[in-house]
Amino acid sequence: MSEGKPFFHADQIGSMLRPEALLKAWAANAAGALPDAMLLGLQDEAIAYAIRAQEALGFRCVVDGEFRRDVWWSEFITPAAIDGIAIDTSDPSTWFDKDRSAGDLPTYVPKRIRVTGKLARRASIMGHALDVMTQAATVAPKVTIPTPTRFHFQYGYTSVEPDVYPDIEGFWDDVAAIYREEIAALEAAGCRLIQIDDPVMSYFVDPKLHEGMREMGAEPDELLASYVRVINAAIAERAPDTSVGFHICRGNARGSWIASGGYDRIAEAVFPRLDVDTFFLEYDDQRSGDFEPLRLIPEGKKVVLGLVTTKRPEIEDADMLRRRIDAAAEIVPIEHLGISPQCGFASVLEGNPITSEVQQRKLELVLRIARDVWGSA
Repeated sequence: MSEGKPFFHADQIGSMLRPEALLKAWAANAAGALPDAMLLGLQDEAIAYAIRAQEALGFRCVVDGEFRRDVWWSEFITPAAIDGIAIDTSDPSTWFDKDRSAGDLPTYVPKRIRVTGKLARRASIMGHALDVMTQAATVAPKVTIPTPTRFHFQYGYTSVEPDVYPDIEGFWDDVAAIYREEIAALEAAGCRLIQIDDPVMSYFVDPKLHEGMREMGAEPDELLASYVRVINAAIAERAPDTSVGFHICRGNARGSWIASGGYDRIAEAVFPRLDVDTFFLEYDDQRSGDFEPLRLIPEGKKVVLGLVTTKRPEIEDADMLRRRIDAAAEIVPIEHLGISPQCGFASVLEGNPITSEVQQRKLELVLRIARDVWGSA
């Protein structure tokens, strides 16, 4: 149950637009003109500044903006910390396509993870990130990590080489062990807020992508059930006062997206069975469907409604947001609801097609609505 664990009515998903100076530093590092240690120092400085800015706005928990990531999962799923993986630098994908874009940006080309050997956590993954946040923050730091399913599903095919894991259950056991070890280390360092980001889960809500899974030889219902099991196994040993949030995203890369469909397709398999404390759910446009599936959220679990979009620069109408919260509160008790952007502002290095000023206004809007509805953030 979620009672007694940290929860905030105003929250954010994780990634923020990188400052221009940091983008230039990334480019210099990629060109071999800036050492890794110097890039890390600049990232730490930018994160400390971003945390102070979030606190100044009034957030009671803060994120590091994912400033050390060129894509939302890259800081966690890295050969430096996990044995048995390799990263391909280029993987053309039809799962992000131009008719699913918010603008005229080029089609997003994702990186691919390959499982080339037995998986094992070889070193601390998020320890440095937490240290930097803890030193900079006077409020609760939230660590965001990618879903365990990201080790498996790869835009229409799996990452697992059969000769490495002929028995898929052995693969899942090793993935879950990595997360249990890392969560225990984060807790030992004082972390009590962890968010798991999972765009893979939304593939099951989209009829087109559902069929794509069948074409690759997967049975979607069985695959979804196995994903729920491995996530539960990954977080099973967390401390009683650690809050784990779970963010379901429909794709978010430079304003483009992947999945479309309401939560009704996965609600029965996910909401009552996934042992998390808070669901962070994308609800910024019609692609996300209505609130009816929230009836399957177990009593006591929290729901943060992602009502403010990060994909487009238009600022949402405050009255509309309050009405939508009222509608959700007919299903989930209002004290168990919160508001956030639907996803991060920069799930990939380049960020979404908005400005830092728009990002600021949208975060201010989240806080203003929270104060109007609940009296505090």
